[in-house]
Amino acid sequence: MAVAPPPAARQSPSSARNKDPILAALRPRLPSAGLVLEIAAGAGEHAVHLAGALPHLSWRPTDPDPEALASIEAWRDHAAVPNLLAPLRLDAADPDAWPVEAAHALVNINMIHISPWAATVGLMAGAGRLLPPGGGLFLYGPYLEDELETAPSNLAFDTSLKSRDPAWGLRRREDVTALAAGHGLTLAERLAMPANNLILVFRKV
Repeated sequence: MAVAPPPAARQSPSSARNKDPILAALRPRLPSAGLVLEIAAGAGEHAVHLAGALPHLSWRPTDPDPEALASIEAWRDHAAVPNLLAPLRLDAADPDAWPVEAAHALVNINMIHISPWAATVGLMAGAGRLLPPGGGLFLYGPYLEDELETAPSNLAFDTSLKSRDPAWGLRRREDVTALAAGHGLTLAERLAMPANNLILVFRKV
């Protein structure tokens, strides 16, 4: 039975489907303590779920969109998860203006393909600056991969995204990995997820 969201909060069917698989992948790979910075937290459903399941971590959700920030705050007030911090406005494409100086891990769910490439460039620059050696950047979403055939559903999704905004679309995993390497981030793991998604785990060298 679906739970009605609190006023001002948004709900996403995809978040309801993927939040538990994402948690299962992140739980053994996140640090035992410290601050997790979530970039482009959207409605805030993942932030509430992940912070609630990982009470040993401080979870800081961020987003550039005022409506998203209002939704995150509504979910946060409703859930009353002690380690879920107040959301901050943060534009991934402008890493020099990020309102956070350091983080033990960064999480980014379903942003790279629904934003201009400049957002990914900024994300890597910010992660390279904020993370300590060994710190993880966790990217969830669909990708194109040179050595693997792309699922028809992902090809259709890519076409749909580009029809909405030519600057959007699925990114090549190889391009993302090369960009990360330029900021001291090495691809440590490629985790297959349901519905033809991946989690890419980068570690700061």
